[in-house]
Amino acid sequence: MYEKDGEKYFVVDGHTHFWDASPENTSNKYGEGFIKCFYDYHANLSPEEYVWPLEKYRKYTEEDLMRDLFEEGYVDVAIFQPTYLTDFYDEGFNTTEQDAVIKDKHPDRFILNGSWDPRDGDRGLEEFEAKVAKYKLEGVKLYTAEWRGDSKGWKLTDDESLRYLAKCRELGVNKIHVHKGPTIWPLNRDSFDVADVDGAATEFQDLTFVVEHCGLPRLEDFCWIATQETNVWAGLAVVIPFIHTRPRQFAKWLGEMLYWVGEDKITFASDYALWSPKWLVEQFVDMQMPEDLVPEYGELTPDIKRKILGLNLARLYDIEVPDEIPTVSVEAAEDRAPAVPA
Repeated sequence: MYEKDGEKYFVVDGHTHFWDASPENTSNKYGEGFIKCFYDYHANLSPEEYVWPLEKYRKYTEEDLMRDLFEEGYVDVAIFQPTYLTDFYDEGFNTTEQDAVIKDKHPDRFILNGSWDPRDGDRGLEEFEAKVAKYKLEGVKLYTAEWRGDSKGWKLTDDESLRYLAKCRELGVNKIHVHKGPTIWPLNRDSFDVADVDGAATEFQDLTFVVEHCGLPRLEDFCWIATQETNVWAGLAVVIPFIHTRPRQFAKWLGEMLYWVGEDKITFASDYALWSPKWLVEQFVDMQMPEDLVPEYGELTPDIKRKILGLNLARLYDIEVPDEIPTVSVEAAEDRAPAVPA
C-alpha cells in the first residue's frame, strides 16, 4: 500500500514476470537479441538509479522479486503473466510452471495466470484444461507474435483461437490479457496489431480483454475499439514508464484513454522486471495533468489514481480491498461513453 499527502492507494500490479534469460537457458541468437531488446527498454526508460546491470537483468532472484514488488514497491497483490518463447529459451522464458513455484510460497501475494497457443491444436487444448484444473487459473496472457517453427504469429480471430477462447469461457477463465504493443526483436510488429481484439471481443462478450500496452504504437486504433467493445480494458504496462522520460506525452496518452476507455477500465502494471513499481507508483501519484491539457482531459484526481493503481483490477479479480481504502463508484458504460458517429 502507498500513502501520500493523506491519501491511501491499494496497489495491484497487473503484469509481472519471473523470467530466466540466462546464457544457460538461451537457445539461440533470437533469445539473445530478445533479452537485449528488453534491456534497452529497461535502461532507456528507467531513472538512472533503477537501472540494473545486464547480467542481473537476465536472471534475477526470488529475493529481488519479493523486495522490489512488496517490500519497497508498495504492491499489495501482483499478477504473474507468462511468456513462454520456447523457440528462444530451452526451458521457456517465463512460464506458468516457473511462476507457480513462487505463487505456492506466497499465495496471498500473487495471482497466477496461464497461457495458450492456438497452433498447438487439440493437444494444447487438453494441456490448457489440465493447467486450469491444477492451478485454478482465472486468466491467461496471450502473445500473438510468438514464433513457433516457421510460423511468425497468429490472430485472436483465427478459427483455432476462437476454439481456445470458447474453452476459456467453458472453464471460467474469463480474463484475457493480450500483448498488443511495441515489438521486441526479433518478433514482427504487425503480429501485435490490435485489430483482432475487435472481433474477438464482439464474439465473446462474457470475457474481459485486457489489452496490455494499450496497442502502442496504435493507441488511436485501440481507443476506438475499446469505446465500442465494453469488455475491452487498457493495461498500462510499457505505457506508464514514459511518465519519467516523456511526461507530457504520457499525460496525453492517459488523457485519451480516460476519454475513450474510461477511468474504470485502465489498470496499472510495472511489467516487472522491465521496471520497478516503486518509482512508477511514486511518480504516478505525484502526477498532475498539465494545466493547458486540463480543459480537454480534466484533472487527475486521487480517486482516478486509486482506480488505476489497484481498485479496477481488484474488482476484476475479486481481490479484497482493505477498509481503510476509500471506496470509489464505478460509472456505467453508457454514462461515460464518448459520443461517436452513428
